[in-house]
Amino acid sequence: MTESFPPDVNGVSHCALQTARHLVDRGHTPVVVAPAPAPGNKPDASAPCRVVHVPSLPLPGYPQVRVALPSRRLAATLIEHRADVVHLASPFVLGVRGMAAAARLGVPAVAVYQTDLAGYARTYMGAGEAAAWRRIRSVHRAADLTLAPSSAALNDLETHGVPRVELWPRGVDTERFRPDRRDEALRRELAPNGELIVGYVGRLAPEKQVELLAGACGLEGVRVVIVGDGPSRPGLEQALPGAVFLGRRTGDDLARIFASLDVFAHTGPFETFCQTVQEAMASGLPVVAPAAGGPLDLVAHGHTGLLVPPGDAAAVRDAVRSLAADPGLRAAFGAAGRATVQGRTWAAVGDQLIGHYTNVLAGRRTVVAA
Repeated sequence: MTESFPPDVNGVSHCALQTARHLVDRGHTPVVVAPAPAPGNKPDASAPCRVVHVPSLPLPGYPQVRVALPSRRLAATLIEHRADVVHLASPFVLGVRGMAAAARLGVPAVAVYQTDLAGYARTYMGAGEAAAWRRIRSVHRAADLTLAPSSAALNDLETHGVPRVELWPRGVDTERFRPDRRDEALRRELAPNGELIVGYVGRLAPEKQVELLAGACGLEGVRVVIVGDGPSRPGLEQALPGAVFLGRRTGDDLARIFASLDVFAHTGPFETFCQTVQEAMASGLPVVAPAAGGPLDLVAHGHTGLLVPPGDAAAVRDAVRSLAADPGLRAAFGAAGRATVQGRTWAAVGDQLIGHYTNVLAGRRTVVAA
């Protein structure tokens, strides 16, 4: 079950549906519990399995994302489906109910940590990190297993007292995201004077710190392209002079944009994984990213990209400048990045997940037998 929806603007629900798709491919029968779409919107017809919708509200400040509310449909679905394992994607509100329902039914629960709530508390409220970690610890201690998407996230969880944590990364669609989708006509449209194109893809919200690209906007011969939407867009349009804002893009259109960039830059320091970095690498791009969180596992500094101090606009600018000046380095980083992610398909990480499910079920049987 996933706390938020839809998958084309939210990484948590995207991962949940990719997981469900792989389970179907392997002969299993999953059901997804997710927030209902906004009034007037039709449910996503591309879901690989049955989706049970529970009441939802728009995320404050970002109405494109719907957040689930507790509902009796959740427990009824688990009973009807006769679930063997409950998979909780970034549990916080709905997931807590799901955890409780699983416990009452004697069904093991696997909780996936995907959102840095403590970092969000610091960004939006300037405080509340300790309270956020108390909540995270309370929720995840009740799970049979917690899965962390990166080494940094795993370390954070263990440091804050969360037991039974294993590493489970994210997959990437290397067929959709690939270098040969590069579109020269699109490049001429985005950079009519042949500028180097530096792109950011993701939510436009305070925690992403996209304003750190302001220095790159000031570099001669560089065009910054922003893909995504969110509450920070009006302010960013003022803070990033000359940048092109393309809004939210998805599917093959997004893959075409990725491949048409020269450099990918991510600025957010609170990423537990950072899927867009992996999609950029699959697209054959050199990456600039903060040396924090998920990018530490993804970007090999000096081999597939450049890691910079979090929150340092000058370092972002200087990294972009160095890549802009060296086409050979860009090509080498991009080729190495593509090679690095070739084996990180959703099928590969999906099989790892099934292995975790199997171990949890075996552990439950051992306890019962004892």
